[in-house]
Amino acid sequence: MKLLDYAKIDAIYIAPGYTDLRKGIDGLAMIVQNQLKLNPFSSTLFLFCGRRTSKIKGLLWEGDGFLLLNKALVDGKFQWPRTESEALKLSDQQIRWLLEGLSIFQKQSIHTVRPKTVV
Repeated sequence: MKLLDYAKIDAIYIAPGYTDLRKGIDGLAMIVQNQLKLNPFSSTLFLFCGRRTSKIKGLLWEGDGFLLLNKALVDGKFQWPRTESEALKLSDQQIRWLLEGLSIFQKQSIHTVRPKTVV
């Protein structure tokens, strides 16, 4: 997925749970619209994962048609959330973690601190 121009993508969502990856563009667009309640014709990349978690599919509207992406890991599995029922919007850091085989929910991280201003 390094060939994508991320500057043209407004958001990246994942569909937690199991998706039948035999579905093509029309089937995945229906999931986006009916189950996730999102617009498949937006500048949004939607990611789906099957039961084996070694493959993901992506669906992206490019203005003149859909782009269907497929990534299959040779060795390893994606850390894919299974219990959520709604689409999850990913940050840039979370998409990097996901594609590196890490969980999008890191248990330990340094949080940004916004100190209160002293008057």
